[in-house]
Formats: sequence, C-alpha cells, structure tokens
Amino acid sequence: MTEPAAATSTPEPPTDSPPAVAAVIVLAAGSGTRMKSKVSKLLHEVAGRSLVSHAIRSAESISPEHLVAVVGAMREQVESHLAEVAPEVRTVPQTDDAYGTGHAVRCALSGIQQSGIDQSGPGQLSGEVVVLGGDVPMLQQDTLVAMLERHRAEQAKITILTARVPDPTGYGRIIRDTDGHVDRIVEQAQAGPDELAVDEINSSIYVFDAAVLADGLGRITNDNPKGEYYLTDVIGLARADGHTVVAELTTDTWQTEGVNDRIQLAAVHAEMNRRILHRWMAAGVTILDPSSTWIDDQVELTSDVTLHPGTTLKGATVVAEGATIGPDVTLTDCEVGESAVVRRAEAHLAVIGAGAQVGPYSYLRPGTELGARSKVGGFVETKNAKIGDEAKLPHLTYAGDAVIGAGANIGAGVIFANYDGVAKHTTVIGRDAFVGSDSVLVAPRTVADGSYVAAGSTVTADVNPGQLAVARGQQRNISGWVERKRAGTRTAESARRAAEGSAAPTDAPGSTAQQGKEDQ
Repeated sequence: MTEPAAATSTPEPPTDSPPAVAAVIVLAAGSGTRMKSKVSKLLHEVAGRSLVSHAIRSAESISPEHLVAVVGAMREQVESHLAEVAPEVRTVPQTDDAYGTGHAVRCALSGIQQSGIDQSGPGQLSGEVVVLGGDVPMLQQDTLVAMLERHRAEQAKITILTARVPDPTGYGRIIRDTDGHVDRIVEQAQAGPDELAVDEINSSIYVFDAAVLADGLGRITNDNPKGEYYLTDVIGLARADGHTVVAELTTDTWQTEGVNDRIQLAAVHAEMNRRILHRWMAAGVTILDPSSTWIDDQVELTSDVTLHPGTTLKGATVVAEGATIGPDVTLTDCEVGESAVVRRAEAHLAVIGAGAQVGPYSYLRPGTELGARSKVGGFVETKNAKIGDEAKLPHLTYAGDAVIGAGANIGAGVIFANYDGVAKHTTVIGRDAFVGSDSVLVAPRTVADGSYVAAGSTVTADVNPGQLAVARGQQRNISGWVERKRAGTRTAESARRAAEGSAAPTDAPGSTAQQGKEDQ
C-alpha cells in the first residue's frame, strides 16, 4: 500500500467551510461473519475509535444536511453505540442484508424522505448524495472534498473513488470505455477473464446526483448469482442514459481498505498508528521506538514530549510539554502536566501534575489527582485520591478515597483502609504531615497539618495539629523462648553461642576451615 508522506491518520478538522451535501449514507448493515465475533464488526476499534465512528467522522467532515446509517446485523449494538458517540446520526434498518447494497441505499433514501424535513419536500431529495462504507476507517476529508470538486467541475451525475491495487481479487472492477470514461463496474463473481485482469478497483465510495440515484435504484434488479440488488448496477444504467460518470483515482490505497476480518483489522490499525506517530514526530514529539508505541487517534501531545518504548496512550489522554512517558506505560483518558515523568505504570482517568513523578510499577485508578512535583513511587496504588503539591507516596502504599495535603510524606506499606464492607470513607492527611511506615489509617479519619503517625500504628481516631499518634501494642521480649520452643535448630545453636559470647566454630558450614576439610 502507498500513501503520501504527510498523510494524517484520519480526516483533519476543516480549516474552511467544507462543501455541504444533501446527504451522506453510511452502510453499516453487514453481518461481518469473517470477524467471528459476538460483537458487531462495526464496533471493533482502530486507534481508539470504532470502525463506524471513523466512518461517521469522515461523513461529518463534509457537512451533510442528512446523515444516515443503514443498520442490519446486530443492529441493537450498532444503534446503541451510535446513540452514545454520534446521537445526531439517523439510523435506518435494513431488515435483510442479503438484499445487497442497492437495497440498503434504497432504505436510506426512504428514511430521509419519510422524515419530511428535506428542503424540497418529502420524496424530492435533491443535490449530492455521498455513499460510503462503515468499515473504511482511513478515509480522509481531503479525499471526499476532491471527489466533490471533481464531481462538480465535470457536471457528473456519479463520481466513484477508485484505486489501482496489486491484487484486485474480491473487488468490483472499473471498466472504462475507449475514451477512458467509466462505463460500468463488474463484480468479481460476474467478471470475465479480461475484466478480472483489470487492476483498478471500486472502493464503494460514491457521489451521486440524488435524482439519478433514486431513478437507478428503482430500476435495478437482483438477477445475478447472489440474488442481490447491487448499487453498482446504477452506474451502468446511468451510462446507458447518457449521464457522465467519472472516477477519482487515489494513490493512497489505504483509504479504500475495508475491514472484513481480524487480519485486515490488525493491518489497518498498524498503518493508522504509523501515520499517527509520523504526525506527532513531525510536530516535535520524540518517539524512541515507534515499533512498540501505540497512540489513539484522540490523544493530544505537545512539543518536546518524550515517549520511551512500550508506551500506549489511549482515549482522550493529553500530555503537556516536556513530559517523559515510559518505558512500559499505559495511560487511558489521563492528563499529564509539564515535565512530569511516568515510567512503568498504568493509569486510568487520572490527572498527573506538572513535574510529578510516577513509578515504577504504580497503578493510578480513576479519580487520582497528583499535585505539582508530587511523587507516587514503586508498587503504589491510588484510587479517588487527591495528592497535594510535593506530597510523597514513595513505595508500597494503597491510598483509596484519600485527600493528602501538600508536602505530606506517606511511609512504606501504609494502607488507607477506606472500605468497611458496606461503604467507602475518606481519610484526610494535612499539610506537611508524616505517616510512618506500615501504618493503617481506618477511615473516616483526619490526620491534621503538621502531625505525625508513628510507624506500625493502626489509627482509629483523629490526630490534631502537632500531635504524634502512637497506636500499637507494647513490645514484649520473652527470654528463653527459642531454647524452649526451637531446641535443636540452627537458630537455637546461634542463640546459645551469642548468649555465651563465643564465635562461630571454625568447622561451621561455609567457614575456611570447613572448606579446607572438604578439599582434602
């Protein structure tokens, strides 16, 4: 596959007002049996967006008056997803996807006309109708605009996006007349030897004149081996009627790639990720190992961000200038401040302040907010925790439902016991407070500004400013216990010698004398 060096992953937001069209129809009714999934093919993701979401984004980039998605197999899943991510989209059911693409577009036009909201009146849709597949995630706005400009410049009734590919197997072939104009499209199953040798393929992305489209859909038949109504048959009818049909040939063949199985899904995902990385590196982001770095389409980065190997940035993650991420970091829907450092960590719905340090082996769960220059160190887990500027949780801590003041220090092995079996409760640690290692803070509790908790304490009462809380059992040393309870062990022997003040025998295991005996 080839593509322009500066190509972006998906359509960029328009800089000028894009050309408006009467309607865009997204074909999202296919069963996707080759995916072998209980999830609709249209909901499988590429770079953090569903396939159908990519298609809707492309459609919206040319400002259609009507945006319709034709749904069929697993329609409940697709409709629910579209209601969440694109509620402006009107869905129209195709009750039997075996009727083919022509029938699907007929259903869409009927849905638009029945709505009674088009400017020229019910049943009289006019203007340009763009048709595209719901499984072509890499289609870009610039390509759609070029199709529309060509369509208008040549006063065409149909414009087809085409591409030349090394292996056209499975695609409809573009058959041109002796003057080089599009004559018809022949499907693989109906093509003869000469037609099968043609390498220019139909992308199934079209611009139609609405009247010509409606007329053609009313005349096509299902007299073919599959018994389907082919949308491509409208092209032959239009040519027979003397209408102009043109082809917009793209050199970026990835934009025509549909996804029908997991192999194609992986290939398209890899190519889109490559383009996303290319775009960010061109914008001033350092990516040390592109082969192990994955960035979703919605992620926002700033210049002088550095991404180490094994970094995955997902969802709406935003990383500010000078931050260093990785190695081995996964961030989902996170905000990372300037000059922060995150290494060998995972975070979801977390805010990491400017200059903060996270990791290694930290887990920031939703609701975590780290202040400027704060630290969450090795094997620390946080959840719904607000950690103030310059506060530190260096290692081996669980902080759930916590508010930790600026400059506070939380020692190793501290547990914020936030759950009583029924409800969650909050613990508040004041400014510059110190919580000693291996303490348990039983929520709800307040450890006030400038107070201390002694190591090993189980805190069940509030600690006031300037106080030291000591909450642990008194230590007892029981003399002779090892001699009585562990007689005959190496520990008992060492205890006896230590009590007697004698050194270890020269023939003790591992000693120089013993080694000499073994050598003899």
